[in-house]
Amino acid sequence: MAKIQTAERVSHTDLSDNYVFQRSLLAYLKAAERVSGDVLEIGTGSGYGVEVIAPKVDSLLTIDKFDTGLDLSDYDNVLFRQMNVPPLRGIEDTRFDFVVSFQVIEHIEDDRQFIAEVHRVLKPGGKFILTTPNIKMSLTRNPWHVREYTIAELEDRLRDKFSAVETLGVFGNDKIMRYYENNKKSVERITRWDIFNLQYRLPRRLLQIPYDILNRRNRKKLLKQDNALVASITKDDYYIAPAGDHCFDLFYVATK
Repeated sequence: MAKIQTAERVSHTDLSDNYVFQRSLLAYLKAAERVSGDVLEIGTGSGYGVEVIAPKVDSLLTIDKFDTGLDLSDYDNVLFRQMNVPPLRGIEDTRFDFVVSFQVIEHIEDDRQFIAEVHRVLKPGGKFILTTPNIKMSLTRNPWHVREYTIAELEDRLRDKFSAVETLGVFGNDKIMRYYENNKKSVERITRWDIFNLQYRLPRRLLQIPYDILNRRNRKKLLKQDNALVASITKDDYYIAPAGDHCFDLFYVATK
């Protein structure tokens, strides 16, 4: 698997990431129920999505800004390409049946160009499946994110280019909400020292490394406090339903 550069790039092997990893895994599994034909993945990450998507499709092109170092020798239908996006350089128009992109759009400076490029490379009737954090459930500013979206904001962005948008969300059960509340209390103990609200005043790039260190430490702390809770979380503790303010991620399916 690929090296994890920051706490933004979730590991399937680090138990402190389990709360986030299982949520991400569910998104791939739900996408795998829909995809077929030729598929583009934008945001390979640590690569755990490849083994979920690849068996369901004719071909999978997965791209990432980092050289993931993934061993794809077990797959005869998967190619990796290192690329910063947008644009989707070297990818021809109307090539793909599906584009999937999970936890990526919030990192993109020009999200409108990003959406336009996805639309360009999809075949007529093709679908764009994406997830992104729901800003309503964010506990603090994430300086790795250019922006986060409300339900309506992202839907409006997608409807500018796509003919139909299915607005869903990733929710959690009582176990997940217990972890969320523990996390919220822990984050509040950290942010109470930010009396000048610097997290929202300083340039986000200046805050990225401190945020990443604190985020990683906080996940480790929550694991130590309740190892049984963190270890017991599985994909089945999350579910997809129509988007609402209390979903953790927005899960949208846009049709060209």
